[in-house]
Formats: sequence, C-alpha cells, structure tokens
Amino acid sequence: MDGQGADDIVYDPSDPAVMADPFPVYARLREQDPVHWSPSVKSWIVTRYEDVRDLLLSDSLSVNRLVRFYTARPPAEAELLRDLIHYLNLWLAFRDPPDHTRLRRIMRHAFTAPAIERMRPSIGEITEMLLDRLEARGADRVDLIREFALQLPAFVIMDLLDVPRDRLDDFKDWSDDMAVFIGGARNATDKYARAARGCQKMSGYFRDLVAERRRDPRPSFLMDLIEAQDEGDSLSDDEIVATCILVLFAGHETTTNLIGNAALLLLRHPDQLALLRQDPALIHGAIEEVLRYDGPTNALVREVAEDHALHGRRLREGERVFVMVNSANRDPRQFAEPERFDITRAQNRHLTFGQGIHLCLGAKLAREEGRIAVQALFERFPEMALDPDEPPEWLDAMVPRGTRRLPVRLKG
Repeated sequence: MDGQGADDIVYDPSDPAVMADPFPVYARLREQDPVHWSPSVKSWIVTRYEDVRDLLLSDSLSVNRLVRFYTARPPAEAELLRDLIHYLNLWLAFRDPPDHTRLRRIMRHAFTAPAIERMRPSIGEITEMLLDRLEARGADRVDLIREFALQLPAFVIMDLLDVPRDRLDDFKDWSDDMAVFIGGARNATDKYARAARGCQKMSGYFRDLVAERRRDPRPSFLMDLIEAQDEGDSLSDDEIVATCILVLFAGHETTTNLIGNAALLLLRHPDQLALLRQDPALIHGAIEEVLRYDGPTNALVREVAEDHALHGRRLREGERVFVMVNSANRDPRQFAEPERFDITRAQNRHLTFGQGIHLCLGAKLAREEGRIAVQALFERFPEMALDPDEPPEWLDAMVPRGTRRLPVRLKG
C-alpha cells in the first residue's frame, strides 16, 4: 500500500468499545484519513459518502473476492472450506458481470414487488404471534433479540422458502456458524470449521427440499425460484440451493439487526419515539432513519480489480477494501446534522442497501418487516424500556451491525 495517512488513528473492530460505538473513529477517519490502511484488518477502510457511493458503482472493485482467498489457503484449510466456497461463489453477492447479470435477470422473476406484497399478512401474523408469546409470559425482563427480533424475520424467510417453523433452532445454529466467516468475526478462532459445518447442513437440507418440490410442486417462493426462467435460461440446482442459503442467511440477519437497532434507537431517543406515537405514519421515515443512523450493514467488502489512486493512496489489485456504509451515512458532506437521529428527516439517500447492480434484492421485504414489527412492538408494550442493569451486547463482526443481546423491561 502506498501514500500517507493519519498513522495515529487506530481502527480495531475487535475492540469492544468500537463494536459498541464505531462512529467517533469513523468521524476521525473521514476527516483525516478517508482511505485508511488498517494493519489489524489488512485492508483499506473507506469512510466518506461520495467515495463509498462511487466505489460501489465502480468497475475498479470486484465482489468476487473469494477465489483469491481460497487459492491462498493451505491444503487442509482448502479442503475444509471446499463446499462452503462452492456455494458462496454462486451467491449473487459474490458475482461480477456477466455472471451477476445472468443470475439477477433470472432471480428478478421471483423477487417481484407483488410477491413481496403477498408476504404482508404473514409478517403481521408472525409479529402478533411473537408479541402474544411475550405478553403471555408476563416477563418483565427479556432479551428482545432472542425473543422477538431474531425469530420474526427467520419465520418470515422460512415461510417464504417453505421450511417448517419447527426447524428454527437448526437454521439459526447453521446460520450463526456461517456468520462467523461471512460477517468478518474478529475473535472467533474456529470460524472456518464452524462455517463449513453450517454450510454443509444447510445445503443438504435445501437440496433435499428442492428435490421434494420438484416431485410435489406447490405455490411458494421456492417454487418461483425453481421455475424462474429468462429467455430459456434457468437456475441450476446448485444455484437454487445457493440462493436459498443466501435468502435465509442475509434475509433474516439483516432484518434482525434492523429491528433490534430500531428498538434500541427509539428507546434511547424518547423524543423521537413520542413523535412516532403521535403520528404512526412516521414509521416509514423512522425505518429509513434507523437504516441511515445505525443501519444493519456496517460495511460492504470488495477486492481491488485494477490498480487506481484515491485521495493520494494507491490501491493495488488484489487488496481488500471495506466500504463503510455506516460511516458514509453520517458524512456531514451529504447529510445535515448527521449525528442527530431524526425520524422526520426529509433528505435521506443512505447507502445501507448498496448501490448500482448490487443493490439488495431483499430491501423491500426488510423495510416491510421493519415497519410492521417496530410499530406493533411499541403499540403492544408502551412502557418498554432498556434494562438499566444490563447493557446491549454488540455483535463481533465487521460487516453486519447489530446487538447479540438487547435486554429490555417490557413494563416500565
């Protein structure tokens, strides 16, 4: 890496203080070293809004970052990760054009707006079921992540993929195992073995399910994937299985963090919660402001595809880049009073769901789940408050952003 930066800034995502609140160091990086080389991460950290947006739209970076990583593994590690890398390389999120263009063109037939709209009754039913469970328990203190924010999107995605709800614990375990690798956990020592195990279990389940649906078709999102075609082209069984894993993993994790972050922010900003209670129509703006202020995606990861310069730093082919969307979303060059949480914010062109060809296909579903879940939660428990004895516990991850545990008191 070339160029001069602010060497006194230390960005260490494994530091618990940074996990809990990375925004002060992001602010320093934006001002003093917007293209920062992090020795601890061995990657570039890009923090300004304009740079993040431009890089997400640029051909100078690639999402296909697993091939170089995999080929550099020692033989034993490579064998351990073989199946995991195979399926991840079929994810839309890790494919560049023209492969990406082909996959997205076919998949758009399953991810239509009417298909997502048909999920609204299911989202509402699942939300009320989970809130009924909380109310029936009469528990004063609960972990809002485990009891609500995690289960809701998991059940929604499981319904979407025609997976029985009683498999929740299995899928959560498998997804958590994969997350230590995909999410960039910094403190997990066995992440390769866990991720490989999770992928093996999940891919085996979906391969059997796809075969069953081919024998016994029934209307579902999974059937839409199986039957999706564009100009005679369709998804292979491996691509369908990989897409199911992606939808389940990304679809539930992102929305869990969105719901958890929204609850935490509204409880920490009672003036904004009061506005939402006075005018429930503000839920749309509230979810968009959560996505901007402390969104469920901390960073997106890319690999330098061709040498180029940015702010005097030389980014070389093969180097890894973390484009920090949560930092970009608080850049004062783009947002007025960016450190203020304001659910009435009018101009809110955040980058949380990406940009360009890799704009998240599931963004509409995540927003819908967030609106329904957050509004119903605060309506059902108007006295809910953060537990003063137990602070939130943040995820050990560079890519997703959310709490592992969020202790609350349902009754004030």
